[in-house]
Amino acid sequence: MRRLPSLNGLRAFEAAARHGSFTAAGDELGVSQAAVSRLVRLLEARLKVPLFERRANGLELTVQGRAYQPGLTAAFDGIARLTEQVTQARNDRVLTVGVGPTFAIRWLIPRLGDFHRAHPDIEVRLTTGGAVVSLRDDWTCGVQLGDGDWPGYVAEPLFSAEMFPVCTPALAKKFKSPADLAGPMLLDVTHSTEDWTQWLIAAGRETLTARGPSFGTYAMALQAALDGGGVAMGLKPYVVDDLYAKRLVRPFELAVPKRRAWYIAYRSERAKEAGLMAFRTWLHEVARGR
Repeated sequence: MRRLPSLNGLRAFEAAARHGSFTAAGDELGVSQAAVSRLVRLLEARLKVPLFERRANGLELTVQGRAYQPGLTAAFDGIARLTEQVTQARNDRVLTVGVGPTFAIRWLIPRLGDFHRAHPDIEVRLTTGGAVVSLRDDWTCGVQLGDGDWPGYVAEPLFSAEMFPVCTPALAKKFKSPADLAGPMLLDVTHSTEDWTQWLIAAGRETLTARGPSFGTYAMALQAALDGGGVAMGLKPYVVDDLYAKRLVRPFELAVPKRRAWYIAYRSERAKEAGLMAFRTWLHEVARGR
């Protein structure tokens, strides 16, 4: 017979260990910070080992806590995957798509209405993924920017990515050549700081040492550009709608390849699911039209 600690205690510890905070764990689990702290203390008493060192500036896992957390996370992920598989077996017309937030906001969501009108019986659920999170088995599929090499997944290319500067029409009037670009007006994306370096080298300029504000996502940087705050690096398909509406323009025609492409990726055993089949077909058709 299995002798296991309290499931609530295990969930509280695992969430707190991932977040490094009782408060954040409480937000995830829908309980108070005090409730998480109490559950973890009860678990520590049951195990007779400390799992956290409580410090003034936060939590730090003990040796025992570091040994315990990865296995618990894997176990809970496995339960979630199994639950999703059982649910999906009952209803393959529910589609869970893992997608990066910028791709979702600036390309996919504005076009999803067309998919819903064509397939009103298929429920689409978007969840954070793409560059942020690796592919997960509890997703029906993911839309990823990468090289297409995800072991265990079928990866079908949608479109390639090229990048070029974008800004408001008013700001673009100030530029005659790439030499007019000053460092403080260049809007950076923290996880892709090499974008400007690649483009500037292709434009015949040395890399700038001074940069403008840095943003956590392309969506943030592009919003700053829309607000006239500087020049952002635009990636297709992130900027196609703004270019078409002339909210943003390309001050220079030079575009350089991102060296990666967008793919739809999924497990082969899901290929015949009705929701995925419809979504794949629609996505390829829309991608061809950009």
